[in-house]
Amino acid sequence: MENKYHEQTDIITLTRHVLQSGIRAHRKNSAVTGDLTLLLAALQTICKLIESMVRRARLNNLVGLAGNQNVQGEDQKKLDVLSNEAMVNALVACGQTAVLVSEEEEEVIIVSQRTGSHNGRYCVVFDPLDGSSNIDAGVNIGTIFGIYHVREGSTGTLEDVLRPGNEMVAAGYCMYGASANIVLSTGQGVDGFTLDNGIGEFILTHPNIQIPSRGKIYSINEGNSLYFHEPVRKYLESVKNPKEGKPYSARYIGSMVADVHRTLLYGGIFCYPSDKKSTSGKLRLLYEGFPMAFLVEQAGGIATTGEKRVLDVVPKSIHERVPVFLGSKEDVQDLLKFFQN
Repeated sequence: MENKYHEQTDIITLTRHVLQSGIRAHRKNSAVTGDLTLLLAALQTICKLIESMVRRARLNNLVGLAGNQNVQGEDQKKLDVLSNEAMVNALVACGQTAVLVSEEEEEVIIVSQRTGSHNGRYCVVFDPLDGSSNIDAGVNIGTIFGIYHVREGSTGTLEDVLRPGNEMVAAGYCMYGASANIVLSTGQGVDGFTLDNGIGEFILTHPNIQIPSRGKIYSINEGNSLYFHEPVRKYLESVKNPKEGKPYSARYIGSMVADVHRTLLYGGIFCYPSDKKSTSGKLRLLYEGFPMAFLVEQAGGIATTGEKRVLDVVPKSIHERVPVFLGSKEDVQDLLKFFQN
């Protein structure tokens, strides 16, 4: 059976959608420059390339370890290295970026130092291949990114990215699995796009994603339950053994992109808390916590550290970690009651 959009007379591609959204947002002020559209076009191309590498990984001997560790001390997969190189090279070449931060790079990348030419207007922070430990098992993995404007008067420095997530202008992810899906927000809601390999375009298939106000799924690595702090333990007990109604279902994939994607569509709560072992949490604030929090809030949900809004955290370093609880508004509010007691 063909996809429903093939029956439509007006197919909306990602590029067209972003351009039209920009025109609507700027109509009252000035003509849109198209810079963000060009940057997102580059990110689309990168996602198509990584999607192709992921699908052919076993055939092209790209599974397994690369023999290196990244700045986090994690073993790098071969696809980690290739995906990072592809993203850095494409984002530098597109001419729209001034500063890049990657999970796989120890230092911030100042684009002008590589090109010797004028900087672009945007900073991009990204995890080239989130969930890469699942590559060999064929589990859904993805690319996460967030976009800032450079500060007024800046030519591109570290300070342009050491800013709270509430200053981001766009964020998104691309999930690679049975299909390739880009979920994107430019601050005007959240939309989902599916790659049609037949025409090589991402097509709007999930317009105006709204996370349900309450779900019936909790997602957390309960293998770490020995180390959980009391508020988290009590919350989990409340959803597994509720005083009324049915218990929540447990769903944990171990790939943030896949777990958050399910949470956006079906509701519920995704948790990666700090604990007695990982005192600051394990997710990286700049290129995992911020982009996902941005998307969840734009879809009507909540993202919190347990103490404050994730997007209000001010990063002190590019690889800083953060505890994250995000998902349906009512579910996250229930969790927060245990932190407030």
